[in-house]
Amino acid sequence: MIREKIYLANIPVILWGNQSDKAYIFVHGKMSNKESAEAFAEIAADKGYQTISFDLPEHGERSTDQEYKCNITNGIADLTQVGDYVFDRWNAVSLYGCSIGAFFSLHAYLGKHFDNCLFQSPIVNMEYLIRQMFVWFNITEEQLRTEGNISTPIDTMSWSYYQYVKDHPIDQWTAPTHILYGAKDNLQSREVIDNFVRDFNCQLTVSKNSSHPFMDDGDKAVVEAWMKNSI
Repeated sequence: MIREKIYLANIPVILWGNQSDKAYIFVHGKMSNKESAEAFAEIAADKGYQTISFDLPEHGERSTDQEYKCNITNGIADLTQVGDYVFDRWNAVSLYGCSIGAFFSLHAYLGKHFDNCLFQSPIVNMEYLIRQMFVWFNITEEQLRTEGNISTPIDTMSWSYYQYVKDHPIDQWTAPTHILYGAKDNLQSREVIDNFVRDFNCQLTVSKNSSHPFMDDGDKAVVEAWMKNSI
């Protein structure tokens, strides 16, 4: 697999595959990195696509920079920078987003035209997830408003982030989209996913024995089969 490493300002990027006029932007999820695109990039290359992956803030090569947080504001800024680079250089652009990567994509790429889109375990309703975290960690909305930020075993909850999410629901998405969802996903309910699929006419694949990370026995084959069928 041919790959070339570049930097867009301070964003480390990998260009995967032989030169092509078609490309996928690959946006990884939490606790991952740009190198995680390799399996996808190999499948995409077989279908004539290059893949462009990059490290989100606080991930991969950027994990030592704790000042530039992996939040919605910085996520949108970085995805916009990568998106502008890709749309300027490739004729046909598609998108892959995993978990929080899908959530950032839904905000950053709202007005962009993608030929195709794949979302694995996407966060499509962050307000739902934050409200779940209120319950899991016995935190009230008033506590979060008063304290501003509260650390949890999953992530630091932020009042400003919560307000942004409430003020910016996902109400528009036009790309033809394929979603892979694990029936045991505890971050987004089946109802949340079904509502998104209905509202934006997506193609949904449900893996009944899989959880959010798709890292259990047999999940690798499920993910790769879905990728091959959806690209």
